[in-house]
Amino acid sequence: MQYEQGSVGRVFVVRLEDGERVYDAIEALAEKENVQSASVFAVGGFRRAGVVCGPVDPDALENIEGQIERFDDAREIVGVGTIFPHEGKAKLHFHAAIGRGDRALVGCPREEATCFLVLEVIVMEILGLSAERVKDASGFALLQVGLGAAR
Repeated sequence: MQYEQGSVGRVFVVRLEDGERVYDAIEALAEKENVQSASVFAVGGFRRAGVVCGPVDPDALENIEGQIERFDDAREIVGVGTIFPHEGKAKLHFHAAIGRGDRALVGCPREEATCFLVLEVIVMEILGLSAERVKDASGFALLQVGLGAAR
C-alpha cells in the first residue's frame, strides 16, 4: 500500500451541458484552475460513450487490452473519479454506473463520453500531495503515491 495525507482545497461545482465531452471539459477546468489533484463526483446523463468494462484477458498483467462496451442511446449515470498529474498534465480517471431502463453498465467511460442534457460535477481539490500517474508494464498510467515533495 502507498499513501500520503493531503487536505481539501477549493471545491468547484460544474454543470456540463448537452453535447459536451466529459473528459475534455473536466480536464480543461483542472488546467484553467491549476488543479493537480482532486476527487470528482458526477450525476446526470451521458449521450454516448465507450466504456472499459474490464480486461479482455483477466489473467494479463502486462499490455492489458480493455473490453469496450459502447452505447449511443442517452443513459443516466452516477460516477466518481480522481484527477492526478500524468506527464505534467492533470488527467481524469473516472468510473460510473450507467443505466437505461433495466440495463446497467459499470466501468470506465472513455471513448466519446458525451453529456446528455446535463451532468452535475463536483471537483474537490486535494492539496499537499506528490501523487501522480506513471505508466507501467500494464500499459496503464497508474497512481503512484508519496513520490517526493508535495505540490
